[in-house]
Amino acid sequence: MSQAAQQAAAAAVRPCEYKVGKVLGEGTYAKVKMAYHIKTGQAYACKIFNKQLMHGREHMVLNEINILKKVSQGHPNLIGLIDYFESANNLYLIMELCSGGELFYRICNRGHYFEVDAARIVRTICDAVAYLHDANIIHRDLKPENLLFRTPDEDSDLMIADFGLARCLESEAFPMLTTTCGTPGFMSPEILQRKPYGKAVDMWAIGVIAYFLLVGYTPFDRNTTAEEIQAIVSGDWTFSPKEYWAHVSETAKDFIRHLLKLDPNERLTARQALAHPWLAPYAPAAPATPAAPVAVSVTATETVHSAPAAPNAATRGMAPGDLLPHIRANSKSAADKFRSAVRTMQAAAHWAKLLGAPAVNLPMPVEEHLPAAQ
Repeated sequence: MSQAAQQAAAAAVRPCEYKVGKVLGEGTYAKVKMAYHIKTGQAYACKIFNKQLMHGREHMVLNEINILKKVSQGHPNLIGLIDYFESANNLYLIMELCSGGELFYRICNRGHYFEVDAARIVRTICDAVAYLHDANIIHRDLKPENLLFRTPDEDSDLMIADFGLARCLESEAFPMLTTTCGTPGFMSPEILQRKPYGKAVDMWAIGVIAYFLLVGYTPFDRNTTAEEIQAIVSGDWTFSPKEYWAHVSETAKDFIRHLLKLDPNERLTARQALAHPWLAPYAPAAPATPAAPVAVSVTATETVHSAPAAPNAATRGMAPGDLLPHIRANSKSAADKFRSAVRTMQAAAHWAKLLGAPAVNLPMPVEEHLPAAQ
């Protein structure tokens, strides 16, 4: 076994403390299964890496372990690493189990869903990402599928999961981040163009997620992956159809505009996003750290709503309309589109490689490159 794999499985040899159950998910190099602590019966999620499949890529597991060790127990909305060990054939990561399901499907099963609910969700995401960015960690794969609820309870914490693509900026193994990775619909222009990138890629993804949470589809939703990628790199998006945005406030739209900027230097940072009028009313009573000020283009006459505890739409503030009918109407197409994007992720990465080393501009006839990648 390589030195990296030995470091990744640094735990002392000991009797097995867990038994595994049903498969929860499966990827190229790993499966996620239910796991139970033999003595306590406590349920966890167990990510199992096949050593043979991971041969030569052990650094990927080591990186994920190091990231999880840094963030574990540091923020209530980040998945925690409980344990890690190895057997003759596999490497195992024992993590917190999120049994409450994915964010998007949880929303669709609700009785109602208002803009204030979306704002609270986005604030939770921004707060967790601010914690990561303060530690110089980039997640690089923020998307609805990686936003899970800890429990099925109504007041359950929302958790950011899957740190397999996360990177520490100061890591010697990754001095410059230029790798094309992520899910196409949530990838930033600089990633697709193979330019060096940083924390701003997470903020772009949050902008896409915020848009998605308000209407049930992404701003770059197109008929093909090639068209979607072209729309992203050219910043071709609008708040349309208008009827879907009729009940969304200008404050929310302004928030999205400040994140979906082609120039990463012009995007809000995570701390600035927390200070934006769309999210600021839902700050904890005693914020841990002050957020940096941010200039926004909201008109002085627009109400920044301040009644987050009110039980009905009319008194909650923000735009009063229930967003759930439009979310549900788009749920099947959005889910199908999202799953399709996941399946084409590898094709998109290969397509980007065909363009060569860092490109300043994506060639316009994108379709010429996609068939080879597919």
